[in-house]
Amino acid sequence: MRKEKQPLNHYHRFLDEAGDMTFYGKGRVPILGEHGVSHCFILGMVRFHTDIIPIRQKLFKMQNSIPQNLYYKNVPSVLKRVKKEGFYFHAKDDLPELRKEFFDFIQTLDCSFYAVVARKNYGIFERKYNGKSSEMYADLLSHLLIQEFNTDEKLILNIAELDSSTHAQNLEKAVEMARGTGQTKKVTCNTWKFKDDPLLSVADYMCWTVQRIFETGETRFYDYMENKIEKIWDIYDKEGKMYGQGNPLTEKNKVGSQLP
Repeated sequence: MRKEKQPLNHYHRFLDEAGDMTFYGKGRVPILGEHGVSHCFILGMVRFHTDIIPIRQKLFKMQNSIPQNLYYKNVPSVLKRVKKEGFYFHAKDDLPELRKEFFDFIQTLDCSFYAVVARKNYGIFERKYNGKSSEMYADLLSHLLIQEFNTDEKLILNIAELDSSTHAQNLEKAVEMARGTGQTKKVTCNTWKFKDDPLLSVADYMCWTVQRIFETGETRFYDYMENKIEKIWDIYDKEGKMYGQGNPLTEKNKVGSQLP
């Protein structure tokens, strides 16, 4: 009997990150905690449970309408993106009004979010990752993908482009790290710019939501989007805690000023 073809959302995942993998400044001077340098790096993945084609079409329509909207069209952050490559939603840079509009849109979607959070630690970065951000990214991606190998069905990863960390060789390395013995699941990795696939903006907003707690202790965005969050794995917490429904993140998850 011929196997019924699954819809695209069954195979596709959309991934983005929040924070940075910066540990040192010029002359390898440690700079964690300085202005503009994050305390954590977060890698997150969104799965849609309904057809992704109409969602993508609606998002293209939404993002293309923003530069024409009299309320938004002359906003510097909007003009900058339009001039560079076309407008797309990006939580860190969006106006509060735009954020609310996009968060409300996500609430209309049947989707779920899973993320891995790495508290930046000099010792781990040097010992485990040889001081290389690409190795750190590959390891976190492998942790994110472990649960995706529970079936033999193919998997297509749509990943927001990020310097050498998302080069094909590094992504393939992460997939093989996640793959268990004897597993033959076919995994395809595609990298995209935000302007080319607006579904990445959903992953961006969800990552930013989690980042706000770890960096600032601000919970209101997380509280609003908690129903979309499946799991948050704080892998370098002392206990490697898992958060989710029934065990939410709180302001207590903010990384303290005492750096490792």
